[in-house]
Amino acid sequence: MISKYRAQFNGSFSEKKYNSFIKMLESGFTNIPFRVAETPVFIPSELQKKLIEAGEEIIKLIKQPNFKELTKGAVPLNWNVPNENDHPHFLTFDFGICKDANGALVPKLIEMQGFPSLYGFQSEMARVYKESYALPPILTPFFNGLNEESYISLFKKVVLGKYAPQEVALMDIDAPNQKTAIDFLVTQKYLGIKILSLTDIFKEGNALFYMEDGKKIQLKRIYNRLIFDEIGDKTALFEQCFDPRSEIDIEWITHPNWFYRISKYTMPFLKSEFVPETHFLNTLSEIPSDLENYVLKPLFSFAGMGVIIDVTKEDIAEIKDPKNWILQRKVVYEPVIESPNGGVKAEIRLMYLWADGDEPQLCINLARLSRGKMIGVRYNKDFDWVGGTVGLMEG
Repeated sequence: MISKYRAQFNGSFSEKKYNSFIKMLESGFTNIPFRVAETPVFIPSELQKKLIEAGEEIIKLIKQPNFKELTKGAVPLNWNVPNENDHPHFLTFDFGICKDANGALVPKLIEMQGFPSLYGFQSEMARVYKESYALPPILTPFFNGLNEESYISLFKKVVLGKYAPQEVALMDIDAPNQKTAIDFLVTQKYLGIKILSLTDIFKEGNALFYMEDGKKIQLKRIYNRLIFDEIGDKTALFEQCFDPRSEIDIEWITHPNWFYRISKYTMPFLKSEFVPETHFLNTLSEIPSDLENYVLKPLFSFAGMGVIIDVTKEDIAEIKDPKNWILQRKVVYEPVIESPNGGVKAEIRLMYLWADGDEPQLCINLARLSRGKMIGVRYNKDFDWVGGTVGLMEG
């Protein structure tokens, strides 16, 4: 979107350079099972300012004293985890890049989560983009004056706290086989922590342990990457390890309840030029006459599952639990990224770190490119110049 960098990049692009970039990105880690885009996004300063402003408006709501009261219905009773802390350690806000009535670029909120994203991989990917494509040193993926060194230092502070790396583990249901395994490996490189599957951990009393080289090591903190939706029908696994919903002597980074509190559930409470009109389905006094301009989303799902794009009154009538659905005005993405084969739509994810005792800090970003009907892998299977990437800004 910064025209001079886009023209330079496109003018010198080749498939050979892209293949070399992917090879360098995977080197020393693992093969990447998801599509990485050919290009970064060059974010202009005016859009950067609007993204920052939009994020600050959301954080203002999250920091309200009554936020937990507002979101008390967000956490499903069967997945409520005890000992919830005062704030999440991670915030991620996804914005579709659109144009306003005057033709200016404007971000529109699509999704939000109080849950970690690819905090390791995004930093690594930005560095490899810059190196493999020989991009100008002035370009950075970081906000607030951070660089790679200071960013990793803050990331370490948030995840490790006062503990030694061996007392902290990144945990997922089957960590080595997750699509995001490369992020786990980069995080391990940065922080020195263990990568553990759920079943690698066992409970004695209220304490959690794992085995290494025949020795039992107590865990003090879990960098949680486990999404309960993925384990809904596999809770028998808890008998082999531990039940996250039980009373255990562990610090969660971040506590699982924040995944639900800061989510689609939060969006109806936001009133902003950067947030599309959103309603809990059960609060609608009447169905909008222009349903073609809305999308219907289940509250408790991830990765776009269950979303109804072309909504009808019949779809709404068939919903048996309307309190668990939102009706949201559609966001019209603008194909603002110039590729060799036409315009490409973009989404920017703002990624915050919130250390204990500090304020939330906007640190880095994630971008996704799309030519399909929606952002996401299954809508972009047959296209190039789509997939995961990162936004670069003039530092």
